Amino acid sequence: MRHPQGGDRSRRRRLTLGLTGALLVVAITTVVVTTAAAKTTSKSATVKVGLITKDATNPFFVKMHAGASAQASKLGAELIYAAGKNSSDNASQITAIENMVTAGAKGILITVADAKAENAAIAQARAKGVLVIALDSPTDPKSAVDALFATNNLNAGILIGKYARAATKGRKVTIAMLDEHAGSSVGALRHNGFLKGFGIKKNDKQIACVANGGGQQTQSQPAMENCLQKSPNINVLYTINEPSAAGAWTALKNAGKKPNQVTIVSVDGGCAGVRNVKAGIIDATSQQYPLRMASLGVAAVVKYANGGAKASGYTDTGLNLIAKKPLKGVPSKSVKYGLANCWG
Repeated sequence: MRHPQGGDRSRRRRLTLGLTGALLVVAITTVVVTTAAAKTTSKSATVKVGLITKDATNPFFVKMHAGASAQASKLGAELIYAAGKNSSDNASQITAIENMVTAGAKGILITVADAKAENAAIAQARAKGVLVIALDSPTDPKSAVDALFATNNLNAGILIGKYARAATKGRKVTIAMLDEHAGSSVGALRHNGFLKGFGIKKNDKQIACVANGGGQQTQSQPAMENCLQKSPNINVLYTINEPSAAGAWTALKNAGKKPNQVTIVSVDGGCAGVRNVKAGIIDATSQQYPLRMASLGVAAVVKYANGGAKASGYTDTGLNLIAKKPLKGVPSKSVKYGLANCWG
């Protein structure tokens, strides 16, 4: 009787051990599956970065879009892109901000069409934890966004103003200025910088015409034609950017002007603009670097999304004056340098 009883106890012990082992296997298997699922979820949480530009056709913004796309691809992020219909299309930019927040963007990079018009939408985005970085164009106040990555646009204007002053030293000048729309922060900075560099005030009698070319070639030609009707003797021209300079030059050429009769200065440093410097149409341009702005902006958003520090303050993305003919007292780089570092 003892033997059978001992056998039963032994058999029960073996069954218990077997059941315990099976439970351990199930538990271990569950842990492995849960860990794998966590890894898969982590990989699928792609960081979304928004980019909003003033328009989609200006070579500056085309390059900015390309730079942001390349950096997003490199960092494994997803770029969401939107643009206004033109440089003053505030409504489309506001809608784009709202749509990007809804889409789950961790950060938005924006070249604001107006210094103030987009502020309320930006504030709503930031309140929801979205990092907002202004590219190229500052907001008013600057604290409306988390950070600004941009050319020093005041200095860009000062450089070309100094160049135009040196190029026309001792001569009577009649100046035309082709700006962007009212409310453009970058337009105001470049305009005021030119005046400071040239050494005049905004109401100086040498300024014969101030017009809105919209930063576009097609709008700048008729704007320049109107200026020439007011004052045919214009011999110094400031333009907000190189597409504007190209449109203005068409008007000047149609009016019988030769390149050596008008000193034209501008801002951007796109390849078409630098080629116009080489051709003697534009005398000097302040070259900026949109690819750098966009790349730094995307990297900042991805860093923030992954638990890193939030970008803040102003980051200067660089500037160089490009001139075919260097002038004493005005630091500049050659056309060769400009072509090696241009965009568009």
